[in-house]
Amino acid sequence: MSYTLHPIGLISSPYQEKFGIPRQPALAPSAPVSLTLLPPYNQPDCVRGLEAFSHVWLTFVFHETLARGWQPLVRPPRLGGNNKVGVFASRATHRPNGLGLSLVELKSIDTQQGVTLHLAGADLLDGTPVLDIKPYIPFVEAKPDARGGFVDGPPPLLAVQWQPKARADLQAWQLAPPWLPGLIDEVLAQDPRPAYQDDPARVYGIRLAHCDVRFAVQGDTVQVLEIITPAQN
Repeated sequence: MSYTLHPIGLISSPYQEKFGIPRQPALAPSAPVSLTLLPPYNQPDCVRGLEAFSHVWLTFVFHETLARGWQPLVRPPRLGGNNKVGVFASRATHRPNGLGLSLVELKSIDTQQGVTLHLAGADLLDGTPVLDIKPYIPFVEAKPDARGGFVDGPPPLLAVQWQPKARADLQAWQLAPPWLPGLIDEVLAQDPRPAYQDDPARVYGIRLAHCDVRFAVQGDTVQVLEIITPAQN
């Protein structure tokens, strides 16, 4: 059997590439993310009553990794990138059907021109196709005593230090969004590097909100080295 699915909306997000996206939702609450519904779903009746809920489930497509297919075994970052588990025991992006599920905070709904949901804590790439929205129901779905397997708690956070050049770069960018420094701190504190890379001399780059953030990791500290803004590209 096969099924045909159609996106109901598209995500607008400061995450322009997979590298740097938090590995779970809610870890970077500073990221402003919105979901714009597509016709014929962009009518207010489709979201009537949704504003009463604080959080929603989004079913989406890992659209940029579909072409790579899937594997029965994957290496979760939380296990150091070396140990393998079954694909269905992980949240890896390379899945048989390329579907993702994310719990996000619903901040507001704009129905002035079509329908746009404003979200917080989303771990979604810019342009992600969303297939469905469902309200989160706490008394049914919150299970504080549930076992978390190898994901036994939030990831350890690194200290984030800004070099003077990075601060100056951001201050010189007149169109810099006010939430960007906080988002950079949240993303880098979670150490977005692949688990198997630990080279203190290597400079990494993340593309966030149309700028390139260059950083290095030394021990338990992330150094923000420079911000290459759109005017400099």
